[in-house]
Amino acid sequence: MAKKSAVNRNERVRKLVKQFAARRKALKDTAENEALSLEERFDARLKLSELPRNSAPGRIRNRCEVTGRPRGFYRKLKMSRIALRDLGSSGQIPGLVKSSW
Repeated sequence: MAKKSAVNRNERVRKLVKQFAARRKALKDTAENEALSLEERFDARLKLSELPRNSAPGRIRNRCEVTGRPRGFYRKLKMSRIALRDLGSSGQIPGLVKSSW
């Protein structure tokens, strides 16, 4: 099980990303619009840099929803390889048969 503080921190980051998504997108569109003047684009970049760092989507860490493990993460199932193996062995994932010989 991952540290609760790490899982909680990741949840705070997810919340901030959702909160600032529209503002961040508008500023990025303004900054990348070459039809605008250089000053307007530069001001948009400055305002973008003033937003909280944790509001950037790249700061979200994929974590297993069962254990909170950050590595060996399957995006499609939203769980780690270890949790997938345990649940598959106990027959809790439909259609998954773990091979053993």
